[in-house]
Amino acid sequence: MTINHHPSDETLMRMAAGALGSGPALVVSVHLEGCAVCRNRMAHFEAVGGAILDEMPPVPLAADLFGRTMERLQVVQQLQTKERSVNKHPELGIELPRTMQHCEVGPWKWLGPGFKWSKVKIPGSPDEKVMLLKGRAGLHLPAHGHTGLEFMQILSGSLADERGRYFPGDLDEAGDDVDHRPVVGQESDCVCLAALEGDTRLHGLLGRLLRPIVGF
Repeated sequence: MTINHHPSDETLMRMAAGALGSGPALVVSVHLEGCAVCRNRMAHFEAVGGAILDEMPPVPLAADLFGRTMERLQVVQQLQTKERSVNKHPELGIELPRTMQHCEVGPWKWLGPGFKWSKVKIPGSPDEKVMLLKGRAGLHLPAHGHTGLEFMQILSGSLADERGRYFPGDLDEAGDDVDHRPVVGQESDCVCLAALEGDTRLHGLLGRLLRPIVGF
């Protein structure tokens, strides 16, 4: 599998610094699972961040910091254990990446002719805007823009827009300067994982009808 589209340096630096939201971080993590090039880039940014921390002067810590940190970790661990215990992924017709095994994935829901979506919930981050999208071969997806970055990882099939064509393993970042109408490749249905930092600006009558269904 040849991967031609990767997360930007800025995105990987944000992730290495812990400044990337859980939703986009999930999409990037799925990409890293299958991309050795980006795993090496990520390791480089983490090393740079570690070197910067080593050069910073030490700062006294609050006396109760350790106790508060352990309490938070315990709460997160309990939440993740609880959600893992009830996470039963529905039959989606595709094997989910290992990185998504801890997520709660809903069943396919109808969005339009040949177009479905599935809500993805991340333990501890219920408000993240993450979804699986599935389009039939040859489908023209709704025209839309974004109020923030959209991260989209292709899991199967292919998509194309004015900027290029995207195959399994590719990750596309679309900012608020991008207005597009992706088209699913003719060879097969396409399934992708998407996360939003802002909202989707759906255009036209179909967009106005879909917005209340998806919610973002």
